[in-house]
Amino acid sequence: MTLTRKAFFRLTGLALLARARKNLSGALTARRWAMLIDLPKCLKDQGCIKCIQACHRAHNVPEFPERSHQLKWIWKEPFEKAFPSQQSEYTAAAFHDKPVLVFCNHCDNPPCVRVCPTKATWKRDDGLVMMDWHRCIGCRYCVAACPYGSRSFNWLDPRPRIPQLNPDFPTRTRGVVEKCTFCDERLAKGQLPACVEACPEKAMLFGDLEAPGSRVRELLRSRYAIRRKPELGTRPEVFYIL
Repeated sequence: MTLTRKAFFRLTGLALLARARKNLSGALTARRWAMLIDLPKCLKDQGCIKCIQACHRAHNVPEFPERSHQLKWIWKEPFEKAFPSQQSEYTAAAFHDKPVLVFCNHCDNPPCVRVCPTKATWKRDDGLVMMDWHRCIGCRYCVAACPYGSRSFNWLDPRPRIPQLNPDFPTRTRGVVEKCTFCDERLAKGQLPACVEACPEKAMLFGDLEAPGSRVRELLRSRYAIRRKPELGTRPEVFYIL
């Protein structure tokens, strides 16, 4: 495909806009964003998928029946698979085989950023690990580098399989990787992530990890929290409170 000079500057402009969203007037800002999942609250209704539905609607995530083609921004895994190194005879009794919400961890030390050859993946100053789908060449190095399985590759054209198109969010194309972005487009408009707003149990909390007086810090001080695969040194910014 031939890229004209005009198209090149248009795409470059879109990439720069994406990187500058946090500076728009009225945006929610933080020194370091973090997500907390209150597992006891989340597990009250183990069949609830309202957060997943809200996320996928907001971001035009397609629906493919074939498991090999499925794209996931937020989904559920059994506790044992989500936390393979956190097992004990006590946690097994409380959470054995229970469905746990998982998504991109927006790691403080993200291996996906280091391996991306085109800088299509980068980390913002506020901790969000972002993607520029125009720069993604589909090499899937980031998919291999992510130890959490948080990235999906578009093997097929996703656009025909979007149940209800959201015109306010860009669709992707075949041959690119995508993932959760902590709803950066909503933060730029002063809104919380779609999954947080949709949770009926208020089991998801999003806030500034660097603010000592924030609700996020308050819960981390008062409740025991775990993170996925902490031994890898990626320092996930998603915490699960027990």
